[in-house]
Parts: sequence; C-alpha cells; structure tokens
Amino acid sequence: MELNFHGILIGVATFLIIGLFHPLVIKSEYYIGVKSWWLFLVLGIITLAVSLVIENNDLSILFGVVAFSSFWSIGEVFEQKKRVEKGWFPANPKRKK
Repeated sequence: MELNFHGILIGVATFLIIGLFHPLVIKSEYYIGVKSWWLFLVLGIITLAVSLVIENNDLSILFGVVAFSSFWSIGEVFEQKKRVEKGWFPANPKRKK
C-alpha cells in the first residue's frame, strides 16, 4: 500500500497561506488603510487566473487558495478598521484619516 501525502501537504500549505494573510491584513490596514482592499483584489484576480491555466494540480489548488484568501481579505481589511476603532489594535498615528 502506497501512502498519498498530497492532501496533507495541501492542508498544511492552506493553513500556512491563511495564517500569512492574517498579519498581511493587519499590516496593510495599519500602513495603507482600507484603500489597501484593491491590492487584495488584484492579487486575487491574478492568482485566480494563474490557478486556471497552470497544469500542475497541486499548484493550481494552492493558487486558488491564495486567490480566495485574497478575496476574503478584502472584507477583513474593513473589519480590521472597525477593530482599530474599538481599540483592539493600534492605529497608525502617522497616517492621515
């Protein structure tokens, strides 16, 4: 019997990708503000397109995970702004409102 580790590897990679987007959302809201949403949109569109044309199934899946993590992050940037307003995260004192 041969073991297939593709599912485990995709799961670990997905976990790491989602974990990477959490601080990206926090940092992008801190330094750029909610205007950073379009960066996540562009990244999502590009990685979604790549996932459609790449032949390797594992890489296609991972690009798809990055794409939809980017799309999810658009909403999270606006939620992060609310968390900052509640005082749960620090506001950037150097950024103009």
